[in-house]
Amino acid sequence: MAPRRKVFLYGASGHAKVILDILHANGIAVKALIDDNPQLSGLAGIEVLHSAAGLSPIIISIGNNRIRKLIAERLDCEFVRAIHPSANVSGSAKIGTRTVVMAGTTINADAHIGRHCIINTNASIDHECVIDDFVHISPNVALCGNVHLGEGTHIGVGASVIPGIKIGKWCTIGAGATVLNDIPDGSTAVGIPAKIVRINSKIQQ
Repeated sequence: MAPRRKVFLYGASGHAKVILDILHANGIAVKALIDDNPQLSGLAGIEVLHSAAGLSPIIISIGNNRIRKLIAERLDCEFVRAIHPSANVSGSAKIGTRTVVMAGTTINADAHIGRHCIINTNASIDHECVIDDFVHISPNVALCGNVHLGEGTHIGVGASVIPGIKIGKWCTIGAGATVLNDIPDGSTAVGIPAKIVRINSKIQQ
C-alpha cells in the first residue's frame, strides 16, 4: 500500500480506531471514513462520509463477520490490507488482500489467511494453519499447527485450539475455550474442553 494513496475505512466505530493506529504506524493517512449511520460526522478528527460511491481503495473496519461480508459483496472498489509493523509474520505465510493484522500477532510458517479476516491483538497462528475468508480471531487466541477455520468463524478472546483441528464455517468459539475436537459448521462451542451448545442447521445445509 503506497503511503501517498488515499485510503478509506468503511465503518466508523472502535474497530476503525484500531485500524487507524495500524495505518498511522505504517505512515499511511486515511482520507475519510464511511458509515451508514447518517448521524455520524466524524471519528478521531476524520470526516465520516455516508456513501462509498467512487471511493477506493477501502478497508472494511467492522468487526462483525456477517456485516463485513455483506458490505464487501455490495462494494465495487479496490480493497487493501493492513498489517501492523509489530506483527511477526513468516516469510512463507500468505495473507489475503483485504485482511487486517493487528499489533503483536504472530503468524508462522506456511499459514494461509484468506480475505477480509481480522487477526486481532497478540493472536498466535502456528505453522500451516488455514483460515478462510471473513474469519475474526480475537485478542490472545492461540491456534496450534495445522488448524483449519471455515469461512465466517469467530474465535473468542483467549481461546486455544490444539493441532490439527478443523472448525467449520460460521462457528462461534467462546472466550477462553479450549478446542480439542473438530467442530461442525454453524456450531457455538464453549468451555474447557469446548462443548457444542448450539448448532445452526441452516448453515449446514
